[in-house]
Amino acid sequence: MGRAFQNRKESMAKTADAKTKVYSKYGREIYVCAKAGGTDPNGNLALRGLMERAKKDQVPSHVIDKALDKASGAGGEDFSAARYEGFGPGNVMVIVDCLTDNPNRTFGDVRGCFTKTKSKIGTPGSVSHMFDHCAIFSFAGSDEDAVLEALMEADVDVTDIEQEGERITVFAPHTDYAKAKQALLDAFGEIDFEVDEIQFLPQTTTPVEGDDVAMFEKFLGMLNELDDVQNVYHSGELPEESES
Repeated sequence: MGRAFQNRKESMAKTADAKTKVYSKYGREIYVCAKAGGTDPNGNLALRGLMERAKKDQVPSHVIDKALDKASGAGGEDFSAARYEGFGPGNVMVIVDCLTDNPNRTFGDVRGCFTKTKSKIGTPGSVSHMFDHCAIFSFAGSDEDAVLEALMEADVDVTDIEQEGERITVFAPHTDYAKAKQALLDAFGEIDFEVDEIQFLPQTTTPVEGDDVAMFEKFLGMLNELDDVQNVYHSGELPEESES
């Protein structure tokens, strides 16, 4: 199947300022996740995966600890999830996930990225129906059958399993994230997940060509510059020399 999933904060942390922005995005996401599901990563598997991913992206431990401390206290900031959809340069389908304390500001900022790159922001559901909302786990392994058996025994609705060399990738509905992860940990002990997250995967891809390449990269850059934007998912297929 070879589904191309995205490294969520890909190509953002090239400068000190960009790294600080990545740290801030992780800090906000960890805070919201811990506030919603508890600060104990052993009991909050989504938080556990998020913390592991942050460490792999070299987010300093003090950033993680500060977010957890803030989440464990009373009150705190009130962030809500916001999702925007539309078509970017080259008619590429785009989903923008945000965490915001001011939805009106965030909508204005995101809409500005669309309008300044001759793109079109759409209504909720306008493109998300063309994406699969998946839990994805990728890790070292060679026994695809054993992985499938462990997941089936835990009543996980496995969408697909891929094996490439010594690496296995599991796809499941996003609603089965916690169940699938727990089944893998129960069956195989501690796993060093290369990928452990929920993403939107496009059902089809759109080649980005010609003048659209630079405009599309500008569009993604503008979105990633926004503090409220956590993740950008798209159906674009960029030329290899433009991918980073």
